[in-house]
Amino acid sequence: MATDDYKKLEERIKKIESRNLRVEKDKAWETSAMRRLLLVVFTYLMIALYMKFVLDIDPWLNAIIPTLGFYLSTLTLPFFRKIWEKLFYKS
Repeated sequence: MATDDYKKLEERIKKIESRNLRVEKDKAWETSAMRRLLLVVFTYLMIALYMKFVLDIDPWLNAIIPTLGFYLSTLTLPFFRKIWEKLFYKS
């Protein structure tokens, strides 16, 4: 192989490694406790603000129930993903 071919191959490998690193970071973020915590906090705040200004009710305690429901639904997603992968995803 010529030197030019080696350089092209090295460049392709670097691009693949860079992409793999990005994918690993994305996956780590998607499964992180910080992401789930932020989702819960933002969901709670949005529901509470809606209850306060649109429905005109005391939101701070009432907003906990839908927020917990949302959080519990996110916990079940990995279980259902495994089922989906077995039944529908064919690689």
